Amino acid sequence: MARFTSFDGTELAYREAGDGVPLVVLAGGPGRASEYLETLGGLDASRRLVVLDNRGTGESDEPADPFTYRRDMLVRDVEMLRRHLGLDVVDVLGHSAGAGIAMGFAADYPDRVGKLVLLTPALRSVGLSPEQSDWDTFLASRADQPWFEVATAALERNAAGDDSVRNRVAASPLLYARWDERSRAHADAELGQWKFEVALGYNAEGAFVPGVLRRAIADFEHPVLVYACEVDPISPVRRCVELAALFPAATLFVHEGVGHYPWVEDPDTVSARIEAFLRV
Repeated sequence: MARFTSFDGTELAYREAGDGVPLVVLAGGPGRASEYLETLGGLDASRRLVVLDNRGTGESDEPADPFTYRRDMLVRDVEMLRRHLGLDVVDVLGHSAGAGIAMGFAADYPDRVGKLVLLTPALRSVGLSPEQSDWDTFLASRADQPWFEVATAALERNAAGDDSVRNRVAASPLLYARWDERSRAHADAELGQWKFEVALGYNAEGAFVPGVLRRAIADFEHPVLVYACEVDPISPVRRCVELAALFPAATLFVHEGVGHYPWVEDPDTVSARIEAFLRV
């Protein structure tokens, strides 16, 4: 993996795959190494993917000050990566919590962004997190699955304070439309990829000021793709509709029959849809 020095002296790592116009890719979790993104269903066939390991994850170093794990601080790492790459403008894709970083980058550095892809985006940064009614509807739709009781018990343990990675993985069947061998392997990989302290820092007090971010992205006139998935409790389609409406030039795509990691379940559609958006 290649490396660069960020704003506070922390050494960060990124991997590159494919050829063509660069696409900066930001991982979610929060606190998960970017390895889980793979090649986003083969998107490297048409783009040069520049996939960042957020500070403290994967091959990137831990910062001296854990304050810099905050979502709004991670935006600075993206800008430093852009400068390191020597690019005036970059296309950016953020998955899940990485979409919160991507939106922050678009807000703080709008002239440095070409196109923006928000793939199954976490929505707390703009005040659109799923409500209890969204969770109730989703859980009711999955109640007939053989893994349902184990997964929902893990959710209950999390609500009671169990933030362990093993508990996260126990709940992970809820994030896939099909709990098959491929999905299980992808979920199990998180055991070696996720760090609690990084996730805690991402969500630290002050990291989210939805009103400020909403006002900023209302002026972001570059093309935006909001990529929602039908079977995804993190990014409910109705909330993604609201997110798309915040941008002047957003397109909403709803991928049916897949969950929070659509490239795991239907890679061809993911790569084709994103490539088509970026190509225009």
